Amino acid sequence: MPRDRSIRSVLIIGSGPIIIGQACEFDYSGSQASRSLREEGIEVVLINSNPATIMTDKVTADHVYLKPLTKKSIREILERHHIDAVLPTMGGQTALNLCIECDKAGIWQHYGVRIIGVDIKAIETTEDREKFRLKMLELGVGVCEGGTATSFLQGKEIAQDIGFPLVIRPSYTLGGTGGAFVNDPEEFDEALNRGLHASPIHEVLVEQSIMGWKEYELELLRDSLGNVIIICSIENFDPMGIHTGDSITVAPAMTLPDTVYQNMRNLAIKMMNGIGQFAGGCNVQFSLNPEDDKDIIAIEINPRVSRSSALASKATGYPIAKIAAKLAIGYNLDELTNAITGTTSAYFEPAIDYVIVKVPRWNFDKFHGADRTLGLQMKSVGEAMGIGRNFQEALQKACQSLEIRRNGLGADGKELTNQDELLYSLEHPSWNRVFHIYDAMKLGIALKTIQKLTRIDRWFLKQIEELVEIEKEIQTFELSTIPADLLRKAKEKGFADRQIAHMLDCYESEVFKKRTELGIKRVYKLVDTCAAEFEAKTPYYYSTFDKENESTVSNRKKIVVLGSGPNRIGQGIEFDYSCVHGVLAAKECGYETIMINCNPETVSTDFDIADKLYFEPVFWEHLYDIIEHEKPEGVIVQLGGQTALKLAEKLQKYGIKIIGTSFEALDLAEDRGRFSTLLKELGIPYPEFGVAKNADEALEVCKTIGFPLLVRPSYVLGGQSMKIVINEQELEHHIIDIWKHLPDNKVLLDHFLDGAIEAEADAICDGENVYIIGIMQHIEPAGIHSGDSYAVLPPYNLGDLVIKQIENYTNKIAVALQTVGLINIQFAIKNDKVYIIEANPRASRTVPFICKAYDEPYVNYATKVMLREKKVTDFTFNPTRKGYAIKEPVFSFHKFPDVNKELGPEMKSTGEAIYFIDDLMDDYFMKIYSERNLYLSR
Repeated sequence: MPRDRSIRSVLIIGSGPIIIGQACEFDYSGSQASRSLREEGIEVVLINSNPATIMTDKVTADHVYLKPLTKKSIREILERHHIDAVLPTMGGQTALNLCIECDKAGIWQHYGVRIIGVDIKAIETTEDREKFRLKMLELGVGVCEGGTATSFLQGKEIAQDIGFPLVIRPSYTLGGTGGAFVNDPEEFDEALNRGLHASPIHEVLVEQSIMGWKEYELELLRDSLGNVIIICSIENFDPMGIHTGDSITVAPAMTLPDTVYQNMRNLAIKMMNGIGQFAGGCNVQFSLNPEDDKDIIAIEINPRVSRSSALASKATGYPIAKIAAKLAIGYNLDELTNAITGTTSAYFEPAIDYVIVKVPRWNFDKFHGADRTLGLQMKSVGEAMGIGRNFQEALQKACQSLEIRRNGLGADGKELTNQDELLYSLEHPSWNRVFHIYDAMKLGIALKTIQKLTRIDRWFLKQIEELVEIEKEIQTFELSTIPADLLRKAKEKGFADRQIAHMLDCYESEVFKKRTELGIKRVYKLVDTCAAEFEAKTPYYYSTFDKENESTVSNRKKIVVLGSGPNRIGQGIEFDYSCVHGVLAAKECGYETIMINCNPETVSTDFDIADKLYFEPVFWEHLYDIIEHEKPEGVIVQLGGQTALKLAEKLQKYGIKIIGTSFEALDLAEDRGRFSTLLKELGIPYPEFGVAKNADEALEVCKTIGFPLLVRPSYVLGGQSMKIVINEQELEHHIIDIWKHLPDNKVLLDHFLDGAIEAEADAICDGENVYIIGIMQHIEPAGIHSGDSYAVLPPYNLGDLVIKQIENYTNKIAVALQTVGLINIQFAIKNDKVYIIEANPRASRTVPFICKAYDEPYVNYATKVMLREKKVTDFTFNPTRKGYAIKEPVFSFHKFPDVNKELGPEMKSTGEAIYFIDDLMDDYFMKIYSERNLYLSR
């Protein structure tokens, strides 16, 4: 059946601000779906309150509404536009819940809007745990024994009937919120209460525990004729008991016999057909008894694009959201073309001849005192993905992508050697479990013991054990004596040059030189969805150590854009937004654009954004090999946050051109001490400061400056390890803690301006001319990290004298740093005097907010300035808007109920929303202003 021509306009509901459990994978899906619908000439109207994403940019949709995700906002949009259909499956649980609310309120029916891509009854069946359980039993699909409770007494009765251990799963929650395993009656009452309160409908499923069983996922697509294809099988490295968002996952499934896989396929199709007849994507999760592979239990089914859909899309190259959007408007799978090959049908199931491994990224360091044990509730804030020819290579690349000061899995001198601590860690999983498995094997703990404690499949453990054996073998040689076949084997298994250098006690550069002389070089393979059975048209590559290189180098002038790696607190999708706009602007200037990134959740790693995509770790060795292969004009580092900036020094050292602001200027701004010296030379006020390299120096400095002090290390992200101290004891304790986690860092001690107003400015500079794109005033006083502060654009009560100082200092600093591109400067204002807190000559997290507030593509302008294609004076700026834009920080403290929720110099928010008000008497502004100042005055 061809496209439904009666659908001329579609409303897409976004997922709102980033929170733990619902991150930028839905912005990726929504962006791809919007582009897919617009290809068909359909008018796309989009609602989302997240300013940091490319999804809410005018390049994505015809009409973008940056509004709260409420029924009121939906009504306002439907009054202004004739909408034929709503697509709620691209915005995660938030979009689905809003769609259901509007449906129950009769809004869709009143305005004649059809719901496409999903069946509301299917959502109710899958989200209501009891309905899901009964439906599965009706279909003959295995489920855990259990029952649904809507009261404490009901839950107790079910528990008595089933017996322990049990699992409690609240209905209609996100990322496993409120779920718990309960092993004995003493724990049950508290867990049941917590689950009932977590569910918006006060309902939980109490069922038998299958903790320790194996876990699998299948990604499906179905069209209106009932044709179904399986896009990808995904196996969890970790067993049942750890939320799939917190588990290392592998695609395709590694330990699944084909007979069992076929059975799972059949069950998944039966489940999808059984819950409703809708056209679109679906995710099904199964558990498999490790003792009996005929014992398969359905865990859940999500009749929408899910977190795993982004991973499956990047793993296979199959654009799930793009195809799902087209299925929703009437197309069938056999009528659509596979976008990667350009020739095969979308009804062609992907086949891959490589392995992908996803490793989650956590930020427990931001939640001091948090329970770091992994379980039913998702706690990770992002993820990195590695692609390799084998599991070991993909796992090493994923670990290299995490940016946790590890060079891969093991072989870096950071192993844990305490046997008792290792055994405890294996039994109580946390973020570092995979590293501790490696350490335990290296220490000699029996594989049988490790398997008993972790319940991880023996095949995965044997793969890690082989890496340990390779490390031990390499350590018996020196660089001059290591056999070529052993060095090649190590590279094929994913070991970085830096890891091998550690084993051989030499320099990374010496290993690189040695392997290059031996002809052990990276080649690049296409991600083609069809295991090379058909020619791929889309240049989407990963590296490996093989013979044939499938990446052909053109003779066009090229630019490399470095991505921002996995999401984390302090560096989220706002940098991916900047990277995407940087790519688009470079394309406009005639460059062949090359994106390097390892984050499967983002738009920058979509196959049709850059001219060439290298899905690789943003890690020096991988970056250098790509540059040697492609020979670009230069590399853009200032759009990818701290991830990209960290590589600037190496680029400078190796004579590779940095596009835009020089490494010297970037380094000067990062080095807090040198930057303060520059301010002194410019005659610009700044809080009195001192630099310390040890505790004695710090204690001497504090005598000169006086308390309170803002203590912070140089070269950190998101205010990491920043703290306000008020006496010598606090000072000494904190700086020792800094050096424990960040050795060799200088520590800067600033006199803290208590009670000061905080503001910040973003600007574009071409080295001579400066244009300030926005000045924001924070509602909170100085001392609260800018990422955790409400910011108002333009300032709401700064006088002309203060604004002139801000403008003057921004101009002076941008020119003094010889900035070429973007710069962000933060200010503290006390008694109408403006002091400089810090300057960042790069894209900041506030740039997307300003772009959305003024509806101007400032990153595009800045990129053209970086490329020396334009000067600031060449642009016509029209930054006018009625009223004010407010950036609201959003937190995920619900995942860590016991941590200190007080805000301070260290950033804790996971996302942000944007609000527009006409005047300062607006109820929203008055409420926030009074609440935040009351809170901060306590």
